[in-house]
Parts: sequence; C-alpha cells; structure tokens
Amino acid sequence: MEQSLPERVKISPFLVFFLMHKMQFGVGVLGFQRFIALTAGYDAWISVIIAGLSVHVLVWMMYRILETADGDIMSAHTIIFGKKVGNLLSLLFVINFLYTAVITLRPFIEVIQAWIFQDLSTFWFSLAFCGLGIYILYGGFRTVTGIAFFGVVLPSYLIFTFLFTIPYADIRNLFPIFDHTIKELSMASFKMSFTYSGYFILLFFYPFIKEPQKSKKWAHFGVLTTTILYTLLTIATFSFFSEGQLQKYIWPTLTMWKIVEMPFVERFEYIGIANWIFIVLPNFCISLWCGTRILKRVTNLKQKYGVMILSFVVLILTVLIKTRQQINTITDYSGNLVFFINYGYIPLLFFLILIKKRMKKR
Repeated sequence: MEQSLPERVKISPFLVFFLMHKMQFGVGVLGFQRFIALTAGYDAWISVIIAGLSVHVLVWMMYRILETADGDIMSAHTIIFGKKVGNLLSLLFVINFLYTAVITLRPFIEVIQAWIFQDLSTFWFSLAFCGLGIYILYGGFRTVTGIAFFGVVLPSYLIFTFLFTIPYADIRNLFPIFDHTIKELSMASFKMSFTYSGYFILLFFYPFIKEPQKSKKWAHFGVLTTTILYTLLTIATFSFFSEGQLQKYIWPTLTMWKIVEMPFVERFEYIGIANWIFIVLPNFCISLWCGTRILKRVTNLKQKYGVMILSFVVLILTVLIKTRQQINTITDYSGNLVFFINYGYIPLLFFLILIKKRMKKR
C-alpha cells in the first residue's frame, strides 16, 4: 500500500476524462481505417464499436483492482505476488511505456517527413521533442495533466474539417452490412484494440485523483467520447473512399484533408499536421511519466533522473528506426504486447486480487 500523496499534487476527478481520452487518441488516428478495412472490409465500423465497448468492461475491472489494492498497480502487484516478484512485474511495464513513447514520436516524424519536410532530421527533431517533454515532466503530474487538457481542447476544431467530405461521401459504400464473418470482425476488433490502447494509464495515476470514486463516470465518458469519434471518422472515411482507393493510402485521414478549401489556406493538411503536435505531445509525456513513476516506486530512483534516462533511451531508439518496415514491425510488436496487457493481464489481475481479498477475509 502506497503512502498517501499530498493534496497539492492531486487532480480533480473531471480531469480523468482528458487523460483517458487523450491517451487513446494519437498518431494512430491518421491511418487506422486502412488496417481494419483490410480485415473486415467496410463492415469494420462494427468492429470499432465492439472494441470500444470492451474497453468499458476493462475500465470497470481496473477500478475494482485499484480500489481493492488501495493504490496503483504496483500496490496490487505487491499484494498478490509479494514485494520481489511484484516489483519485477512492475518494471516490465517500463518497457511497454518506452515502446509507447517511441511509436508515438517516430510515426509522427515520418508523417512530417513524408508530407512537409522530406529532409527533416530525425535526430534533431527527436532531441527537441524529448527536451520539451523533459521540461513538461519536471513540472510534475499536474503539469502533464494540463498538457493533456490542452491536447484535447486546442485541436478539437479539427473534427469539423471532416464535414468537407460530406458532399463527396456515398453512404452506400457501407452496404451490405454484416457481409463478413464473425472471425473477420473479431480480427478487425483485435487490430482496433491497439488504436484504443492507452487507457490502462489509469492503473498508474489513480493515487493522484482527488475522490477517485467521482472519477469513474469521467473515465467512462472519456472512453465513450473516443469510441464515438473513431466510429464517426471510420464511417466518414468509408463513405469517402472506395475499398480499392483506401488500400492505396497509408494515411487516409490526411488524404481527406486535401479537399478542405478555405480562403486563407490552400493546403490544409499542413495545418492539420502542425496541429497534431498538440495531440502527440501529451501522449508522449504521459507515457514517460508512467515509466518514470514505476522506476520511482520500485527502485526509489528520483523521478527527475528517471525522466532523463528514459528520454535518452527513447531518443536512441527513435533514431535507430529508419524505414517504414521497421516502424510497422515495432508497431505490430507493441500492438501484440498491449493486447496481451489489456485483454489478458488486466482480467487475470482482477480475478487474482479478488481471490486474495476473499482469502484474507477468511
């Protein structure tokens, strides 16, 4: 059980909405439609809803785990497995958050290099980005939460830009509905689960919430908002592109922005990509914060030193990844790891801690 945190470092319950939604909505938004359509065709919008609903069940499980442990996931590990084994399991999550930070930053750099600046240096951009992340993280968890808040509010106007696709959309592309097998829909849901990932950060920042009971509705509201946005974006994309067209585009979201016409800007996709940094930066900072939080709890390493160490590792890994094939490989590997954590480890932890609680009562 963790020592109680001072009130000054905690956040209000409603801010959980921004943390949950922000971590689920990142660089994957630019190209997820193509991957799920390759598996379940244009019935894949059903898989988006199925995967989104499954997240609500997992969020409910996480709250039960955290309430029983009266702390974060590190506390739960100690209760179930003991201190040594529990600390070892907790440290494994540092690897996951390193992967998350890398696959947040590196694909975003690739988008900039492909669409705007072809000669952009991966190293110098990564160094500047990591430096900005370190500066934010040194402000503490409340500062990270503030960045997540602005990461939702500032780029929210981008949602309305997809209304420009309506005159060119053909909803008949989605018909006939249920034209694919349960297996194909399940595979699409599996691929979509990676895009939804990130909500398990709740397992790490739970002790930082004032009156955590009141945060439950905000956590579920954040997940619901993400599900609605992904579903609407999927339907808009499928209505705009034929299946043959969609297979040719790596970033269909960016391609749709090409038709946006305004008196003051000719290439709106440049504006969209520039604004996307407000979406990517909070995800990067939250990932590093969770990783350094684990190091602090398990090894007693000061968080400011942990930030420097993990940022340096992220910088090295980002520079080493050079090709689109390498990006796909590390993304697929991370996706499988995240799926195991979400749909395998969290339910296992849920049942183990309930069993432990019953044994303790007896």
